[in-house]
Amino acid sequence: MKIENIIPEDYKTRGAYSPAKKIDMGDYYMIYVSGVQAPKKDDSHQVVTDDIAEQTKLVFEDINKILNQAGASLDDVVKAVIYLTDMKDFDIVSPIRAEYFKNSMPVSTMVEVKGMTRVGAKIEIEVTAIRAK
Repeated sequence: MKIENIIPEDYKTRGAYSPAKKIDMGDYYMIYVSGVQAPKKDDSHQVVTDDIAEQTKLVFEDINKILNQAGASLDDVVKAVIYLTDMKDFDIVSPIRAEYFKNSMPVSTMVEVKGMTRVGAKIEIEVTAIRAK
């Protein structure tokens, strides 16, 4: 079994972890994507926008970029976990999530958390994808 780290060139991690792991399972690849938060603005780890809809779209675009580097797409996602700092944002996030996952319809969990590691982040999403070879 071969395990490959997936790290986009412009991706900056804050610690010893990989944004994604691509695992060769024989006839298919399993891809685990770490929790992705809205892209930071600078080294102070401030997010680009306070708008939850914009943050959600930016997170999905980052996930898609990571999956593409692993040879997969959002259509290959089988599981998603979404963390929100305010469950009142559900009605904003849910339709955006539905648009990005309209083909894959992954099993999902959405929970409210007290905070994120990135200052100003209101959402974090982690996914698992499976892609046939």
